[in-house]
Amino acid sequence: MAAAAAEVSNRSVILKRHVTGFPTKDDMELVTATAHLAVPPGSAAVMVKNLYLSCDPCMRSRMTNHKEPSYVPDYVPGEIIPTFGVSKVVESGHPDYKADDLVWRMTACEEYTLITTPDSLFKINHPQLPLSHYLGVLGMPGLTAYAGFFDVSKPKMGDYVFISAASGAVGQLVGQLAKITGCYVVGSAGSDEKVNLLKTKFVFDDAFNYKKEQDLNAALKRCFPEGIDIYFDNVGGAILDVALLNMRLHGRVAMCGLISQYNLELHEGVRNLACVVTKRVRIEGFIVTEYFGTYRKFEEEMVSHLKEGNITYVEDVAEGIEKVPAALVGIFYRHNIGKQLVAVARD
Repeated sequence: MAAAAAEVSNRSVILKRHVTGFPTKDDMELVTATAHLAVPPGSAAVMVKNLYLSCDPCMRSRMTNHKEPSYVPDYVPGEIIPTFGVSKVVESGHPDYKADDLVWRMTACEEYTLITTPDSLFKINHPQLPLSHYLGVLGMPGLTAYAGFFDVSKPKMGDYVFISAASGAVGQLVGQLAKITGCYVVGSAGSDEKVNLLKTKFVFDDAFNYKKEQDLNAALKRCFPEGIDIYFDNVGGAILDVALLNMRLHGRVAMCGLISQYNLELHEGVRNLACVVTKRVRIEGFIVTEYFGTYRKFEEEMVSHLKEGNITYVEDVAEGIEKVPAALVGIFYRHNIGKQLVAVARD
């Protein structure tokens, strides 16, 4: 008779209530239950131990109770918060996965998760690199930067590129990819420390602290006297508005995120849309999940950049699943430097 599956403590983070305005740690709760380290008989599910969990700005939108359906379902109060994770397979009913395989993609904010749709998982092909990279430079943010820059922005050598939230999980990579492509790159960030990071570690051509600029339009004209070819927008709001004023003819705006708007009940409007017509600017939004089919090509190219030293990456790692609420909330107060994630277990 087969031995009974082990039963272990399983801490998780749930959403207590839908959020209005800025989220707080009290909107979430750490709870403890148990997990059976087994998959249902005859199931193709995979039981995983979560090693790293991702904290991303896009999670804020799912904390809202939308009157109109969004592109992904809202989180459900009382249920465990889903997120991207790096995990180790504990038990598998799927022929493509075995115990101790390392995987990444959607999991949940808990120590152990039963993955009922393992076909959506990606095996980790380069475990010699930091596993945390699969939530950043080799994961969803990396693919976002790669697809948004090359497929949406369609850069050319010599283009003038502006990136908002440029030291974040996506922005730091867009800037480095732009430099590799031969573009002139300027980023904005919310502290002098982050601006220094952009200029030194990520070798941007220039950067500015938007909080210290009394006139954002003047700041962009100072950095781009001949105008902007590509604006990679992670922020929206006022910076998007003034970027439109400074676009060159046939400029491109890649709409990646709107972090300045996520906590507002009434979103800010854009006043300078006439520039889109007069300058023939193309604005295009994109969702990274549409590019998951290209992941393996992206992974190998990015791994080459990492090994050759062409790309560097900064992560902000909190220790312990109990840090998920604070780490997630901290993103919206600019507390993190680089990609924010939580280490749940190291093996």
